[in-house]
Amino acid sequence: MLTNENKKDDFIFGLRPVIEAIEAGKTIDKIFVQNALQGPIYAELKTILAQHKIRPNYVPIEKLNRFTRKNHQGVVAFISDVPFHRVENIVPQLFEEGKTPFLLILDRLTDVRNFGAICRTAECVGVDAIIIPEKGGAPINSDAIKTSAGALYNIKICKEPNLAHAVDFLQQSGISVFAATEKAQKLIYDVNFTEPCAIVMGNEETGISKEVMHHSDEKIKLPIEGKTQSLNVSVACGAILYEAVRQKIVAAPSV
Repeated sequence: MLTNENKKDDFIFGLRPVIEAIEAGKTIDKIFVQNALQGPIYAELKTILAQHKIRPNYVPIEKLNRFTRKNHQGVVAFISDVPFHRVENIVPQLFEEGKTPFLLILDRLTDVRNFGAICRTAECVGVDAIIIPEKGGAPINSDAIKTSAGALYNIKICKEPNLAHAVDFLQQSGISVFAATEKAQKLIYDVNFTEPCAIVMGNEETGISKEVMHHSDEKIKLPIEGKTQSLNVSVACGAILYEAVRQKIVAAPSV
């Protein structure tokens, strides 16, 4: 049952309510299932999850108890008002519309405020879609929507089971993938953002995962002149996105 207490947190709990939410077409952001859960109703839920390609996170009961002290029956699901897309559907559509794809990949960002702020900037500069992992990222809940100033309603979010595979798909589609890291040799001003491209921003603490970094085409960085050697990820992302916009404006034919 969805109560006023947890509506603000965007989650529902209990086997039957979660099944009904999925069948009603609710967008499931994350779902947590108790380890070794059994029973006929859970078997039904497991089948429905497979049908809808929703991958659960299996966790100990203690984690579920932190979400709610009520009878969750071993299942807690976080819902989102934002629909999710798949990158293999979005990219062909962009090319068919005659667009030059401009994409953003967020590799395991966990802070809701950073995520929301980045989505706001991305929508403002005309990013076509944001690609995030199915697991390990910030929840796309009411806090994220609020921080984005509603931009999450106006930009496509692609949830992918494997970001490295998504990067491979982008490259096979003719899209260059630039990974932002302070360990890069090239500055953001030394690469071409006017062609089809995707920019990767990493986790607040650990940066871009080794697998995604390995699959990227080039590493890029912002110039840092002060003693502080890193920027907040949302600030860094904004600076990079606006350099891309500057290049696109300069390259655009004058009317």
